[in-house]
Amino acid sequence: MMKRKQTNKASGLAAGLEGGTTLIAHNTRIKGDVVFEDQLYVNGAIEGDVLGQNSDTATLVVCEGGYVKGEIRSPNVVIDGTVEGDVYATGKLELAAKAKVLGNVHYNLMEMQLGSVVNGQMVSLAESAADENVAEIR
Repeated sequence: MMKRKQTNKASGLAAGLEGGTTLIAHNTRIKGDVVFEDQLYVNGAIEGDVLGQNSDTATLVVCEGGYVKGEIRSPNVVIDGTVEGDVYATGKLELAAKAKVLGNVHYNLMEMQLGSVVNGQMVSLAESAADENVAEIR
C-alpha cells in the first residue's frame, strides 16, 4: 500500500515568504512610519515616512494605484503610483509611465519613462556630493 506524503500548508507558505517581500494590498491603508528590509510593494496607501534599511538591495515599489504621503528613503525605489513627499534613492530610482511625485527627488541613478511627472526639484546625489567636496577645498 502506498503512503501519501502530507504537506503542511503553513510551512509551505512560510517558506515562500522567507525572501523578505512585503505587500501592502490595494485595500490597505497604513498611518505611521514603515521601516523595511528587502522588498516592499505598495498597492494600497501609506501616510507616513518609508525607510528601507540595513541593505544596499532594499527596494520600495509603489505600484500603479499605490500612494505614499511622506518621505521615502531607500537604496532602490520604483514608482508607478503617487508620492507626496521627498524621495531619496541612494541606488537606483525608476519613475514608470504613471509615476507622479509631488516633492523633491534625490537620486544617484535615475530612469524616467515618458508620462511620469515630478513636481519638485531633481537633485543628483553624485553632483551634490561633488559640490560639497569643492566647497570644502575652498
